[in-house]
Amino acid sequence: MHTKEKPYACDICSKAFAQRSNMERHLRTHTKEKPYACDICSKAFSQRNSMEKHLRTHTKEKPYVCDICSKAFSQRHHIMTHLRTHTKEKPYECDICSKAFTQRSNMERHLRTHTKEKPYACDI
Repeated sequence: MHTKEKPYACDICSKAFAQRSNMERHLRTHTKEKPYACDICSKAFSQRNSMEKHLRTHTKEKPYVCDICSKAFSQRHHIMTHLRTHTKEKPYECDICSKAFTQRSNMERHLRTHTKEKPYACDI
């Protein structure tokens, strides 16, 4: 049976969790503890899944394969973004001109054409 009860609260910010393990993982956002280290380069991570994703940068493993074109990806969110090239889905829309984009970063870059913001100004 699923309940909405969240009996485990963070001692630092009071955020509540249904499971103790989730609260303990959250606590590391405050303590900056990184108990999971890469065996290859020693880079440390607060979560095991982050370390496992990082390992693929060394192993070049690409377990996510597009069913349409067979292109392979190391991370799930990369294949999800890639799939939009096939579906033509453009979920990010400019609030000013309604132009749509497959990726949020492209929409944010486009938005600067309206605001004239230039965040990467040359210092020379």
